[in-house]
Amino acid sequence: MVIYFRGCLARERLHGISRATERILESSGLKYRVLEEESCCGSVLLRTGFLEEAETQIKRTGSMLDGEDVVVSCAGCYRTLSKDYSERGYDITVKHISQLIWDLMAEGAIEFEGTDMKVTYHDPCHLSRHSDERDASRDILMELTDFKEMENHGRDSRCCGAGGGLRSAHPDVSASVASSRIEEAERTGADVLCTSCPFCRLNLESGSMRVMDITELLSELIRRRNVE
Repeated sequence: MVIYFRGCLARERLHGISRATERILESSGLKYRVLEEESCCGSVLLRTGFLEEAETQIKRTGSMLDGEDVVVSCAGCYRTLSKDYSERGYDITVKHISQLIWDLMAEGAIEFEGTDMKVTYHDPCHLSRHSDERDASRDILMELTDFKEMENHGRDSRCCGAGGGLRSAHPDVSASVASSRIEEAERTGADVLCTSCPFCRLNLESGSMRVMDITELLSELIRRRNVE
C-alpha cells in the first residue's frame, strides 16, 4: 500500500492531474490511498524564506508520512520529501509518479497504447537539477510518442518561471520566462509540451501550445486503448 500525496496544486486547483494519476494507479492494480487531511509539504515556504512556517508544516506532514511509501505528482514535493525531510530524520520512501509508472511498465503491470503525437518534454527544476531525475518521464515519452527533444534539456533545461515564488512576486517576469520556454518547445515541431510538475504545467499553459502533465497524457492513452 502506497500513499498518493497529491500536493497542493493537484489537490486544490489542477484536479485533472490527480484524477489522471489515480486512474493510472487503479488501472495498474496497485493498492494506494490518499490522505483526506493532506496538507502542504512546505516546499514553497522553504524556497521563499518562511523558515519557521516551513518547519511547522514539515512537522505536521512528516508525522503523517514517516515510515510510509509515498508517490507524488509534484516535483517540488519530491525534492522536499526526499531530501529536506530526510535531513530532518523522517524515513519516507518517495517516488515521483513518472518513476513509479516506468517501473510498472517494466513489470508489465500497466500498458499504454503508443501514439504518433509529437511530444516534447520540459524538465522541472526540482527534478532535473535538484534531484538528478531526468530519465523516467523522458523514457516513457520516447517509448510511447514521437518524441522531440528541446535544445535546452535535462540539467540544462530552462526554468518554466514559476519556481521560488517568482510567479507570485514578479508575474511579468514569470510570464516572460514561460514565453521563452514555449517558443523553444514550438521550435521542435511538437504538438504537445509535456512536463512532470503541476507548477510547470500551470505556468507554461499560458502560451499558445498545448501543455499536459505526463499523467494527463498517459491517462488519454489508457482510455483510447480501453475504448478500442
